[in-house]
Amino acid sequence: MRILDNQILDREGRSLILRGVNLGGESKIPFGPAGWGLSPESLKNPAGVSFVGRPFPLEEAEAHFERLRRAGLTFLRMVITWEALEHAGPGLYDEAYLAYLRKILLVAEQKDVSVYIDPHQDVWSRWTGGDGAPAWTLERLGMDLDRLDRTGAALTRQRYAELHRTPQYPQGEPFPRMMWPSNYNRYAAATMFSLFFGGRSYAPELSVEGENVQDWLQGRYIAAFRHCYRRLKNCAAIAGWGIMNEPHYGFIGCRDLGRAENPMVPTGPRPSPWDVIRAASGYAVDVPVYDARSMGRRLKRHETFNGGGLSLFREGFCCPWKTAGVWTDDGEPDLLCEDHFALHEGRRADFIEDFLKPFMLRFIEKMKEADEHSFFFIEGMPHSSHAASHPSWGKADPPNVINAFHWYDGFALFTKTFRSWFTIDPDEAKIILGKKKVQAYFAGCLARGIKWTREHMGNMPCLLGEFGLAFDMNKRKAFANGDYSVHEEALSMYYDAVDANLLHSTLWNYSAGNTNETGDGWNDEDLSIFSEGRERAVPGWKRPYPMAAAGELLSINWDRRRGIFRCRFRADSAVTAPTLVYLPSESFGPSPLIELRITDGGVAERPYYEYKPEEQRLLVYNNGFDGETEIIVST
Repeated sequence: MRILDNQILDREGRSLILRGVNLGGESKIPFGPAGWGLSPESLKNPAGVSFVGRPFPLEEAEAHFERLRRAGLTFLRMVITWEALEHAGPGLYDEAYLAYLRKILLVAEQKDVSVYIDPHQDVWSRWTGGDGAPAWTLERLGMDLDRLDRTGAALTRQRYAELHRTPQYPQGEPFPRMMWPSNYNRYAAATMFSLFFGGRSYAPELSVEGENVQDWLQGRYIAAFRHCYRRLKNCAAIAGWGIMNEPHYGFIGCRDLGRAENPMVPTGPRPSPWDVIRAASGYAVDVPVYDARSMGRRLKRHETFNGGGLSLFREGFCCPWKTAGVWTDDGEPDLLCEDHFALHEGRRADFIEDFLKPFMLRFIEKMKEADEHSFFFIEGMPHSSHAASHPSWGKADPPNVINAFHWYDGFALFTKTFRSWFTIDPDEAKIILGKKKVQAYFAGCLARGIKWTREHMGNMPCLLGEFGLAFDMNKRKAFANGDYSVHEEALSMYYDAVDANLLHSTLWNYSAGNTNETGDGWNDEDLSIFSEGRERAVPGWKRPYPMAAAGELLSINWDRRRGIFRCRFRADSAVTAPTLVYLPSESFGPSPLIELRITDGGVAERPYYEYKPEEQRLLVYNNGFDGETEIIVST
């Protein structure tokens, strides 16, 4: 593949539409029995875990890749965590896991499936409520892993129940819905991100093994994935590499540490940075809790962080921000520099341009030393297609880069409900009513990301790296009655927005071991299109699309209700390979009605087609024709 302007072309010169899934949610956690990753035991013995078996056991690989290929999902975002590579300690790489990955990728190649490797993280690590970094990154800074939850420095699904036992819930309260992203605003994750991206600026005296903490953390991260790169670089299935899933600024850019300026989750506890800094160092802190029913606009009560007065830090260590002069505690904690993270080199800090982009450039430079021809998929801030979340990119910056932004229907994701005629625009705090307006809003969200990319990122290609839907929505009714029609409609509307923008996309997600009871096995999420050996909500995501167009692609439209697919492209007579369209047998059966329309019926050269039902592929040959061609397929 190669990039030309904002198009991705194959070796025959056809314009590609890359479509697939994230493989997969379970790869965030070590291999183990269903539900094990949700238990407190899964956080013990961090050095001794194994990710061999993620995304699925080797003996199952052929069946899973064949299923995905048959579904037209031939371009996958393959989840790999830093922990999976280097859980035993700095520089101790898991060669058994890398050998397993190599075998998995060989099967993908045999099934004509391509991947790009996604260095995945959410809120830093499993010990801070998500996944990604090894436990030793926290331990090297003196944090006691067993005190993270008790000091309010993290909120983990694994330990929540044992710390929240009440007469009503003697076994522990249920984990609050979609509360894990609030860890971005808690001490451990916010501190680690601040040090990873800005340690030289905001903790210049803090060093690990003789290096500034920023250089040490980034160096270990890049070295781990570069080692992975070298072990896997000859795998033909690999099309490229991500840099970091959903990077976050931590405290960087915060203008007043005493205020909760940008809560990732508006509901539940909303501590300020100063609240979590004090709590991590052994002070009991009252934190406001905001009501879910008011979408975080109304104060509900207060909750005490670290009522036991524990210090997060082991003996001989203390809060790095205290060492950096942000605060002191001569008897009582005193905030000395509330704007410590607000400035960078004498001006207002810009996390994206000052910290994230330089890291991206460093990562790409080091990885290109292993293979200079790979694609790199870059991401801005989590769940946003807005301008401020993406780096600028110019002619002086590395080529072969793709903007892989994410987007979710936030209202459906956080409430686990969906109505085709209703959603909320969180940026404008506006209710949207009517299915057409909701559909236009979905398409517009994606269009904004493309517009920013065109205007500020050199018009590089865009890929929607994550989008999806919770299958346990509506109080898990579909599990009981088998009716996934609501899920089908939601996914269909999301894909309609993708098609309207001619976007490459990878749906979140495909988890081979998903069950109705444990979901994806991580933070109570259940977004897998595959569960208990079966595909779910198939009509919503298994849909026709042009895999490769022999010319410039102009439009894609799939009318699911009427069973009519339309695709327009401007044929290029110089491209002799056929336009390739995926036509799922579930939608069209063995004998669909196929029509080709061209702009000039009088030309001598006319396109023609060949249909291969056993492969679910339609091949349309330009046959020397230049001009607009429309493919119409119906049942």
